[in-house]
Amino acid sequence: MTPVPAQQRLGPRWFAGSADAIFQSYNLIDDASPDYIIVFGADHIYRMDPSQMVADHIASGAAVTVAGIRQPLEMADQFGVIEVGPDGKTIKAFREKPTDAVGLPDSPDEIYASMGNYVFTAQALNEALERDAVDLNSKHDMGGNIIPMLVNRGDAQVYDFRDNVVPGSTERDRGYWRDIGTLDSFYTAHMDLVAIHPIFNLYNREWPIFTGYPSWPPAKFVHSWGERVGRAVSSMISPGVVVSGALVENSVISPNVTVHSWAHVTGSVIMEGCDIGRHAVIRNAILDKNVMVPEGAEIGVDLERDRKRFTVSDGGIVVIGKGQRVDV
Repeated sequence: MTPVPAQQRLGPRWFAGSADAIFQSYNLIDDASPDYIIVFGADHIYRMDPSQMVADHIASGAAVTVAGIRQPLEMADQFGVIEVGPDGKTIKAFREKPTDAVGLPDSPDEIYASMGNYVFTAQALNEALERDAVDLNSKHDMGGNIIPMLVNRGDAQVYDFRDNVVPGSTERDRGYWRDIGTLDSFYTAHMDLVAIHPIFNLYNREWPIFTGYPSWPPAKFVHSWGERVGRAVSSMISPGVVVSGALVENSVISPNVTVHSWAHVTGSVIMEGCDIGRHAVIRNAILDKNVMVPEGAEIGVDLERDRKRFTVSDGGIVVIGKGQRVDV
């Protein structure tokens, strides 16, 4: 994988939308001369073998294949909905949060929610992006403009996510998919991971999730006398973390975090490099990278006070921005 910085290839302006981002970076795609192009969203959590979707797309001969996950009909107003024709494959409409959605031909009580994952035939994507780029009324969005353009041509099909079989998966975890585009959904997805029996299984050794893994030391838990005991319960603790005489519960702790003595972290997501001072209390919070929490500070204890200092989500999760130093 090669990260690509934002480019300004069409003048002194940044990307106007997801489609414009691909259009401005298309020179990199041209360098590879692909026959097919996969465009996947980055704010969803799921496990998938993309090669199976690509094979389905090639067999169909469509310009684009859109991954859909089955959801109850009554939840249609929460998703971008894919409506299909009688064959159950051809997309006849692509609608955003409709209140009058129609059920699937083979299951009237279900709809396809778009997962934001697309496989394009390269030529079709290139032509669609060029047409979209000169449309002054377009928002230059993949789901809002490019896909409807190809749907209107009758050249789009759906891929049923339940048909994707990943080695080591079970019936329980096979359909797991979460959109984490909001603070509350981001938080909930992390709390899913620390459940006693999480649906999304990070420990599937037949289909591991690869990520960067610098040379950090193992996590360490120190001190063991009186109430000064370094321990973590129902939590995920990353390398480089030191829990020094503190208690961590139901939390996800990212690398190189230090939780000092007598501190109590519960129901929280702590990003890399944070420092939690002695006697600090953190409840139901998300701390971005390198947040400094001084001795005795309280976060998530008094939400009215927190709203004056930080962002508090609709679900009551306190969110503190990157590099911020918290006042006592």
